[in-house]
Amino acid sequence: MLVSYEWLNEYVNVRDVTPEETAERLTRGGIEVDSVYKRTEQIESVVVGEILSIEKHPEADKLNVCQVDTGSGKSQIVCGAANVETGTKVAVALPGAVLPGNVSISSTELRGVASEGMICSLQELGIEQKLVAKDFAEGIYIFPDGVETGSSAVEALQLQDTILELDLTPNRADCLSMLGTAYEVASLLDRKVKHPNTQVEEHENTTEAAVTVQVENAEDAPYYNARVISNIKIKPSPVWMQNRLIAAGIRPINNAVDITNYILIEYGQPLHAFDLDRFGSREIVVRRAEVNEKMTTLDEMERELSPEYLVITNGKEPTALAGVMGGSFSEVQDDTTTILLETAVFDPALVRKASKDMGLRSESSVRFEKGIDHLRADEAADRAAALLVELAGGEVQKSGSVHDSRDRSARVVQTRTEKLHSMLGLSLSSKEVAAVFDRLGFAYKETNGTFDVEIPSRRWDIFIEADLAEEVARLYGYDEIPSTLPAGALTPGALTKAQKQKRKVRRFLESAGLNEAITYSLTSPRMIERFLSGGPGHPIKVTMPMSEERSTMRASLIPHLLDVIQYNQNRQNADTAVFEMGSVFQSREETLTEQPEEFEYAAGAVTGKWSDAGWRNAKQETSFFTVKGIVENLLLKLGWGRDIRFDRSSMKDMHPGRSADVYAQDMYVGYVGQIHPLVQKEWDIKETYVFELHIGKLIESTEDPVTYTPIPRFPSITRDIALVVDTEVEAGAVQKAIEETGSPLLKHVSLFDVYDGEHMEAGKKSLAFSLIYFDPDRTLAEEEMQQAHQNVLNHVEKTFHANLRKQ
Repeated sequence: MLVSYEWLNEYVNVRDVTPEETAERLTRGGIEVDSVYKRTEQIESVVVGEILSIEKHPEADKLNVCQVDTGSGKSQIVCGAANVETGTKVAVALPGAVLPGNVSISSTELRGVASEGMICSLQELGIEQKLVAKDFAEGIYIFPDGVETGSSAVEALQLQDTILELDLTPNRADCLSMLGTAYEVASLLDRKVKHPNTQVEEHENTTEAAVTVQVENAEDAPYYNARVISNIKIKPSPVWMQNRLIAAGIRPINNAVDITNYILIEYGQPLHAFDLDRFGSREIVVRRAEVNEKMTTLDEMERELSPEYLVITNGKEPTALAGVMGGSFSEVQDDTTTILLETAVFDPALVRKASKDMGLRSESSVRFEKGIDHLRADEAADRAAALLVELAGGEVQKSGSVHDSRDRSARVVQTRTEKLHSMLGLSLSSKEVAAVFDRLGFAYKETNGTFDVEIPSRRWDIFIEADLAEEVARLYGYDEIPSTLPAGALTPGALTKAQKQKRKVRRFLESAGLNEAITYSLTSPRMIERFLSGGPGHPIKVTMPMSEERSTMRASLIPHLLDVIQYNQNRQNADTAVFEMGSVFQSREETLTEQPEEFEYAAGAVTGKWSDAGWRNAKQETSFFTVKGIVENLLLKLGWGRDIRFDRSSMKDMHPGRSADVYAQDMYVGYVGQIHPLVQKEWDIKETYVFELHIGKLIESTEDPVTYTPIPRFPSITRDIALVVDTEVEAGAVQKAIEETGSPLLKHVSLFDVYDGEHMEAGKKSLAFSLIYFDPDRTLAEEEMQQAHQNVLNHVEKTFHANLRKQ
């Protein structure tokens, strides 16, 4: 909303307050002012000049040599504008003038003819091209009669004004008008609002046929006022009205159209003027559009309508799209003599629907969408009629008609001083609260600190007690609210156990060398059954998806992490390690009679080199054991130090020989491994390893307390064995059997080699383990150790048909 400070002063006296001070008051009061700026730069030595004579330039067909009376003498000025005429008054920049854009004017010669200054267009005086009236858009500006020769052209054009640009929130659409802004300024400055003159005299001896109004659905249009003004003379608006419209960002057209736009800005009430002779009848029917019905709007475009749109018709065909745009055949033209003036209140939802579908967002539709003061529509109609009489010589006929089903009941909101104190932290007396309501112009009744406040129709944003509390705080001053320390018992803030564990997961994965990624929770239907560890489920579709690719809630984090891997590899970043912590959504019901389940997962994807070659170590490619080590250490970090197990996995999207299901104390918590080569080909990525863990299960564990284990005082005995087993035998199962059989003397077992190459029998492989025996309380006898070791060998031979490798 652009607010002219000179125009604002007509409704509330702000002569003693600078625009900057008013902007500060408005901003502190909740109406943010984006900027305060002068309408044009400081311009001097630009006067009103009268063209005395015009001669063609001897050396240029498109130039004229004008003799101009500037009030202080006669000047010769060369001008190329096509609309220069003898006897007209124009804006003349004298030598020494500096125009906007730092354009300096001096005496010069144009093709051998002296020119003492410049005849100016409005654009050259700082007015935007799009706001200049069509008559002067391609030429110089010509002043109307009554302007004194030699006077300041800037003052004659009323350009010495300041504009406040308001950034309004949706709830304060009441300030989308000059009067609404005036009420706000008056309340902040504790001043009165002066209303414009709305007295209009209707013509008694009317010869016009009566106009009838029929509204098919009162909810669509609770108010419709059709007024007839005859004997209109279409001409340019006076300078003061054009100037105010330009200041508000509206281009002047003619006096009839300009008056409707003027009321739009002044009252926030959209109006529309039809040429009654072109309207087609004296009957107005407001109804919903019919299926496949069409109309041509003012922009000369034929538009197909919908039953969701509201239209104004002449009883047969649409003449306007209600609240959005009029029809082309009934628009006001230069030969219009009788106007049908529409003042209405339309359903905001219908206006919004039509405006959005048609792509026609106008000043009118914006106000209907956000809300208007429906009880002031009559006043706006009277004001427009009075201006049409004053500026267009019209006669207001008694042949108009009004449909009115507006709700006129007063809206009363109650508040109490003690409640205001509890909400605002202010100890206000009833007298202070009453003073705020007086400044706002709210009528009220007060009984023992309880206020019954009648909300005026111009403030349709106030409904509950909290709204009144906000008004009291705004007017009292947010900066006047005292600062106090919190009262009551204070407790130190801390993370919950789950938050601590989640933070621990994130920090560990970051320290392990993975970068965190954040992907969409929405995915495509084709991805919903990929990488599912808990068995097949049912897709959970959203009601209004932004696209097909984002129409279903994800059931796994892995597909989008593979998208991240693909994105990086496509940009020459072959070595990528990423993880994500987020929610997945699963449902076992096809019809979703209950809410789907939401689980917290952590997943990672690693591809390329895990470490570069250095002087101490060789290059290491990412492998199954890389991600297995990350998962194993993460589980240890979370307190699952005992009984972590990795079993061969059979997931369809994972490599059958390089993936494993992860168990912690016999509870399934996720999977780890290489994605299937066909899946890698589908994503067009290189060999990639992933893991996905059910963090929700893992963070429920009780973390083992840190305990101190003394360094053994007695020596240990180490034995290495290489066992030949069938290739199907899993090393983990063999290791677990060794640990169980060798206890309690066997303290540590580790696999250090797997071999199935040359000199190895077909279908066999060698597993090499290092076994450490010791007793923390005494020196272990050789015979005891040998007995325990033999028990281990006997058990693996019996269980896995394992033999000691000979070579």
